[in-house]
Order: sequence, then structure tokens, then C-alpha cells
Amino acid sequence: MNDFEYLDNIVVTVDYYNHRKCTPGWEIEEFVTDFVDITYVVNGKAEYIINGTKYTVSSGDLLCIPYDSKRSAISNPDSLMECYSINGQIRNIDGEDITLPLPLICNIGLHTDILSLYSSLNTVWNLKDPGYKLRARGLFLMILQRFFQIIIYQKDTSIMDARIKKVLQHMSNHYHKPLTVQQMADMVNLSKMYFGNLFKQETGMTFRTFLTLIRMNKAEEMLYSGEYKIHEVADACGFSDVFYFSRIFKKHRGIAPSDAIRKRQV
Repeated sequence: MNDFEYLDNIVVTVDYYNHRKCTPGWEIEEFVTDFVDITYVVNGKAEYIINGTKYTVSSGDLLCIPYDSKRSAISNPDSLMECYSINGQIRNIDGEDITLPLPLICNIGLHTDILSLYSSLNTVWNLKDPGYKLRARGLFLMILQRFFQIIIYQKDTSIMDARIKKVLQHMSNHYHKPLTVQQMADMVNLSKMYFGNLFKQETGMTFRTFLTLIRMNKAEEMLYSGEYKIHEVADACGFSDVFYFSRIFKKHRGIAPSDAIRKRQV
């Protein structure tokens, strides 16, 4: 397990949401928060005082103010701040409050896909259709995932080459087929050599290694379900030789396919 795997299972609430457009007299009076404040600044500036320290925030800054923080803020009349602010609870699956492994303030720049998620949240929150809080929580999780991707995992797929994105989508849907570097290069109108170099540059892996990773992920999922025989899993994941599949699975997962099935049944 990596150090941040627990983030895949966090539970959130959206208790307050605001697409904030500050006025010259805007301020947040000092008080101790009983929520986590996630604020993404998209324009202008403001002054925050958090636990006694003053910060100037500006466009592209992300604030992650933990639960139980003393917080206040005032407007900058010369450069009025616009931001998206979400206040809520962030807990693990056992219902315990957790502190996100994000800096108090950092600049991540402006990302169009994140702004689009906030725009969707804005619509959901303002319309308040039946079930809107459930949808708001889903959007909040999607927003957090992007922040984790940029800040923690430092793997921003939004800036990945569009041709490699197209190939990855194809691989995720056709991993069971005998895909080749040449086929993928032809699909995006690149030479085999250029495609191979670009793929590794964008993903950090060779095409063959990445394809095997997708297949192993799917195989593990099928084996743990307990619904398939090993030869069915091998065939579904693009392996015509069940013995070769078993060898590759053990190499990548450290256990034999049969042990994976037994592990799930325990």
C-alpha cells in the first residue's frame, strides 16, 4: 500500500459552497472553523490570517484550511478576489476526521477542467434539485482527486499529449486484443519509433509494460471477484496461454492466480 492509498476511500460532505466574488468591503470575521475549507482562487487577491499568520492569496492559489483552524480574511480593494469555496467534513471510511496531506496554501495555476467541475457544482448547488447534495459530494470528490493528482501524485493527466490520451482510452477498452506499438502508432499517425518514445515520455512506461499493467489490473479484479476460472480470466485479459498468464501474474502481483482466488474467499 502506498502512503496515500487511504485517500481513495475518503468520505466528504458539502455543508457550504460559494462562488465568491468579493466586494471592496468583503471580510470573514475571525473564528475557529468546525469544517475543512477548500478555496480555489481564480482571480484577484485577498488577505487571509490563518492561525495567526498572514497570507496574501492570488489567482491560481489553492487554500486547504484544516478543521479547527483560526481563520479570518479581508478583501484587497485594488484587486478583488474571485474564488470557489467549499466548506465541509472530510473523514475516512470509519467516520474519523482526517487531515488532507495538502499544503495550507500553494499555487497550482488555473486548470480548465477543474474550473468546469466547479461550474457544474455551481449549477447543482444553485438549482438544488432532488438529490443535489449527493451530486455535490460527487463533484467535490472529483475536484479533490484533481488536486491530489497535481499536488501529491504530481501526475497531471490534463496536460498529457492528446494522441497518447487517445491511445490510453483505446487500450483501456481493447486490452484483451493483441495490440502492438505499430497499430497504436498508425492510429495516431506517428512513426513507430516516435510513438514509442512519446508514449514513454508521457506515461513513464513502455507501451508493452503499460499494456501488461492494464491487463494485470483487470485480471486481479476478476480473480478477486471469485466469479471466474483462471483460464477464463487469462482469455479475457488477452492471454491465450494460461501457463504464461499465471507466470506473468505471479511476477507482477507476487502471488499465483489460484492464491488470489483463495485470498478473496477467505
